[in-house]
Amino acid sequence: MERLNYPEIVTQILKEHYQYHTQDSQYETQLILDSERNHYLLISLRWQNEQRDYGCSIHVDIKDGKIRIQQDFTEQGIAQQLLDLGVPKSDIVLAFRSPFVRQFSNFSVN
Repeated sequence: MERLNYPEIVTQILKEHYQYHTQDSQYETQLILDSERNHYLLISLRWQNEQRDYGCSIHVDIKDGKIRIQQDFTEQGIAQQLLDLGVPKSDIVLAFRSPFVRQFSNFSVN
């Protein structure tokens, strides 16, 4: 069985979310794809009433052959999108959860 190209899959998912986020003109949305170091982020920022509004809605890393979801504020969930594209649960780490809690999911613990 041919191994899936995880950087390509993660990039595809984040680009879809980027397209959706750029429709909101109140925020500047930045898509950060560091395929050399395997860090992928979607960031939104703006100034409102002299206050900085900054947030990272998606942060995914690829480490040791596994996709580590560091941050996920999407409605559907990045994990589900990865599963839909054929990534096995054993290669997905819900890194935004503590290692203790991860053991109760059907995903990889580390």
